[in-house]
Parts: sequence; C-alpha cells; structure tokens
Amino acid sequence: MLDPFALSHQVPEDWRAQAEVFNELFFVFLAIGTIVGVVVVAYTLYHAYKSRDTGESPEGFEPPVVGELPVGQEGGKSNKLFLSFGISAILVISLVVYSYGLLLYVEEGPSTDIEGEEELEVEVIGIQFGWEFIYHDDDVPEEDQATAFNTLRVPQGTVIQLSVTSADVWHNFGVPELRIKADSIPGQHAHTWFIAEETGTYEAHCYELCGSGHSYMDAEIVVMEEDEWQEWYDEQTAPDEEDENDADENDADENDADDDENAEENENDGENEGDDEETNDRIAGPAVATTAAAGVMG
Repeated sequence: MLDPFALSHQVPEDWRAQAEVFNELFFVFLAIGTIVGVVVVAYTLYHAYKSRDTGESPEGFEPPVVGELPVGQEGGKSNKLFLSFGISAILVISLVVYSYGLLLYVEEGPSTDIEGEEELEVEVIGIQFGWEFIYHDDDVPEEDQATAFNTLRVPQGTVIQLSVTSADVWHNFGVPELRIKADSIPGQHAHTWFIAEETGTYEAHCYELCGSGHSYMDAEIVVMEEDEWQEWYDEQTAPDEEDENDADENDADENDADDDENAEENENDGENEGDDEETNDRIAGPAVATTAAAGVMG
C-alpha cells in the first residue's frame, strides 16, 4: 500500500501518484457522504420522534384526503425546503468541479518539464498468456532495447509511461495497488502512467477473459532503487560480447574473402599477360622467318 504522505518528500510537489489521487477522491466522498448521511438520518429521527402519534390531534391540523393533492405550505417550512435544495446544489457542483480537476490530472499525467526529472517509456504487449515489456529509449539502438517477460523493473520515484497493446486477443492490464488499468487491444495503444514511491513487488493481472490460461496471466512490477535499477538497465542495453565477436569474425571473414578474390584476380591477370606474350611470339616468329627469306632471295 502506498503511503500518500511520503510522496511530497520524494517527488516534485506538482507530481502525485494515481493511487494518491484516487485515495483522496475516495476519502473526500466518504467523508462528505458520511456527514450528509448522519445529518439526514438524525433530522429524520428527530422529526419522527417529534411528530409521533400521541393520540391527540394538534390544533389546526388537517390530514390529507385520499385522491386530493396536498396544499402547499408557506412560512418557515418552505424556506427550509429551498435552503436544503440550495445547499445540495452547491455541494454537488463543488464535488463535480473538484473531481474533474483531479481526473483531468490523472488523464494527462504529471508534467516532466522540471529540469532533471525524466520519465520512462515502456510498451506493454499482451500475449496469451503473459506480458512482454519493451523499454523504449531514444539513446539506445533499436536492436539493443531492453525487453522483459512477465517482470517489469522500474526505478523508484520516476514517472512510468505505459503504452499497452496486444499481439493476439483482447486483454486488460491492471495493477490494483498502483490504481492503473488499461485495455490491451490488437492494433491499438492505450496509454496510462504511474509513480511508485515504495520499493517492492506489485502484482499485475489480466482483467479481460482471454482464453483457457486467463487466470494464470499475471506479471510482477518490481520497484527498485534508482542506482540499482540503472545498473540493471545498463546491463540489459549493453551490446552482447558474443555478438561483437561474431561481428568481428564476420568482418575478418569478409576481409579474407576480399584478399582471396584480389589474389585470384591478380593471378588471372598474370596468366592473361603470359598468354598474350605467347601469342605475340607465335605471330612474330613467322613474320621474322618471312623477312629473312625475302632478304636471301633479294
């Protein structure tokens, strides 16, 4: 369970976790509902006791007649009626405006314009029957992007932006303790966010019936200290040494192939030059003999 009072000491004042926002809404409506309920019930009980049947008819009392509309009353009672309507209208309008402001913040998410504060973007892909997480980072090549299956590791106190989709059928990604929930639909991306202020493990579940393994389609969100998470993330996005060795071997093989090809071309050029000299000798031999014979005859 998140501690709502710890958030103001660990994140910017303008940032509030969704869990804190929904907890506040719940407690405000609970408190106001309780107060209104107590007042209404107490008022009802008071008048029920005051107007109880004692067997005596009060002076000037005219009981209603079946089939006739009741006659309106004037004076203090009508004033109480309008006062109650006015208080109710003010209370309801105030709650609507207050709730709309908080829900608008939940919809848009916290601002990340504060210097030194960044957010982490993660794509969540629902697959029968598990969850794949892809960490999107513009500073990391696409082939080196960190990925995880059924375990999402995030740093403490950072805004986590989730883009939820599906690779097969409809799913629904939800984490009750963090108060987040988003549809996972093929070809569409639903966006949500959260801030986890306490390290630990949170359970994520699928809330859309998606097949025979639906009840086992769970995942874990592991909230780590920032330094610990950064160390893990750097390991995940570092180029694989085996891949580098393979690339070096491929480059060496390509260089060897180029050298062999060049040597073969040089050998072929040498053979061609030898053939040309032999051909020239064959042509030049009869010509010299003919010139010599012409000199003897002359």
